[in-house]
Amino acid sequence: MSTSELSPHEDDVLRTEHISKRYGAITALIDVNLRLARGEVLGLIGDNGAGKSTLLKILCGFQPPSEGRIVLNGQEVAFKSVDQARALGIEAVYQDLALVNELTVYHNMYLNREYVRWPLLNNRKMKREAAAHLAEMGVHIPSVSAPVARLSGGQRQAIAVARSVYSDAKILLLDEPLAAMGVKEGAMILDLVRDLKRRGDVSVIIIAHNYAQVLEVCDRVNLLQDGKITLDKRAEETSAQELTEMVIAEFRKALEERQRSA
Repeated sequence: MSTSELSPHEDDVLRTEHISKRYGAITALIDVNLRLARGEVLGLIGDNGAGKSTLLKILCGFQPPSEGRIVLNGQEVAFKSVDQARALGIEAVYQDLALVNELTVYHNMYLNREYVRWPLLNNRKMKREAAAHLAEMGVHIPSVSAPVARLSGGQRQAIAVARSVYSDAKILLLDEPLAAMGVKEGAMILDLVRDLKRRGDVSVIIIAHNYAQVLEVCDRVNLLQDGKITLDKRAEETSAQELTEMVIAEFRKALEERQRSA
């Protein structure tokens, strides 16, 4: 599929059209066209410095594009802030998770939207509903009353994802959710993404380096290289080998150019 243009689809919940981003003399993104369908899981992959994090920041309202537009549910939007994007159903889960380690799981689930029974927090209601929601999503933890600091990396990641879904997010942007995780913890997160796919009411973009893991759960894969999407394929139409070879070819090209200019 050509990545210079994308034809609109009726089931698109999110599109970027000709997005570019410049920081002074540095260009991070060049004419990026991306689409995300309703209930779809899209893998956004690429080497370090390819522009993945920059695109994520634009999609969640952290920073505006230099050029291009974002279309959400068929309407053009210009995010002024992360809060505005969140209010429209877009939630980003970063590697640092934005969880408070000293607080319990259920307090983290309700962070900044606590139930209050004046003059006290309604801890009983938050605890009950948090436990029910986590169970519904298949997230297994020892207790919702446990401090987040006592949980494993995979459990913390699952809590952050569940909190976003519970806050009525319709588009989840997951920034390296499998980074620095063992096989068992990584499998937990992949299972959680599969569960979101089965629900069909949440669309997901996963930024990742592990191509094999991405292909396990994604419907479609976009490869971002030097600020441009160079590949857009259904997951079953590509392979970890093809993706790896494309990134290696990019590395070799950059190395040759550096040697010529030395």
